[in-house]
Amino acid sequence: MNRMRRISIKGTEMGLALASSSLLFHLLLLMGAHGSESRQSLKFHTQNENNIIQLPSSNIKINNHKKVDDLQLVKFDAKQDGDDHHGTKTEHVHSHGPSSHMDHMDPSVMLFFTMEDLIVGKILPVYFRRTNPSTSPHFLPREEADSIPFSLKELPNLLQFFSFSQNSPQAKAIEDTLRQCEIEPIKGETKLCVTSLESMLDFARSVFGLNSDFNLVITSYYGNSKITIQNYTILEVPKEILASKMVACHSMPYPYAVFYCHSQKSENKVYKISLGGDNGERVEAVAVCHMDTSQWSPNHASFRVLRIMPGTSPVCHFFPVDNLIWIPAPTA
Repeated sequence: MNRMRRISIKGTEMGLALASSSLLFHLLLLMGAHGSESRQSLKFHTQNENNIIQLPSSNIKINNHKKVDDLQLVKFDAKQDGDDHHGTKTEHVHSHGPSSHMDHMDPSVMLFFTMEDLIVGKILPVYFRRTNPSTSPHFLPREEADSIPFSLKELPNLLQFFSFSQNSPQAKAIEDTLRQCEIEPIKGETKLCVTSLESMLDFARSVFGLNSDFNLVITSYYGNSKITIQNYTILEVPKEILASKMVACHSMPYPYAVFYCHSQKSENKVYKISLGGDNGERVEAVAVCHMDTSQWSPNHASFRVLRIMPGTSPVCHFFPVDNLIWIPAPTA
């Protein structure tokens, strides 16, 4: 575990207990949103309740974001976090039918499990995407993000704006993200692709209430392993994080930070799960169990992995380190 560090943001000092680069990733992501004028201070809770970052938002005036002309698309994979209820976001990574053996599937879908798996000693093959915070896209300030079109119909202009050729992997990733963001929500779902920290917080407030306090829950790694997929053993009894509502935000491949944020009216359960990898790595993972999958596409990757049908069983999945869960803060 990394030792305590102190970081100063325009005169505001914060004591940070960094369990791994995961916490640093989220801090760096927020640092891209200079000039943020959110209405509330933000408290970010990692899986260790002692790890709290409190950012007085009126003091966030960091001018270290990249110019738009210098932005680089550093992620080419489509979102693989388990919450694509339509099934379209994972469709292109599968070349095998439902009868294919799990070992032959794309490893990036190895995030799913069932509630029956939530027992100490259970061994699960899990894919945890590794994210380098120094090269990950940062949020733009709202005024800059809002000045750039974010629409599939503007794709040709966007490719020209970002200097990507039409047939490049970057162009395909941008197109996929825009297409996914414009898909209609499923029944009982509220969704928005956010392009700034301010818009993400506004979306969370629209779900929890304008004057609500809310916390951030993230997956944390203890170690610097480069292994993305291996067997993990559940080390302790999984702890449910009680939350009346939740907002899940999933990072999307784009030249600057874009998150697919959504909330469902159907019941969801959030868990903190301590995992031990075969290589000795420790992960404090966040997982969500969706109790009602009846509205999901039959083509959703989880049904292939778990060999179940929509609505027959809750579906659980782990959250990668660069995905976020917002939950209401406990009331006194």
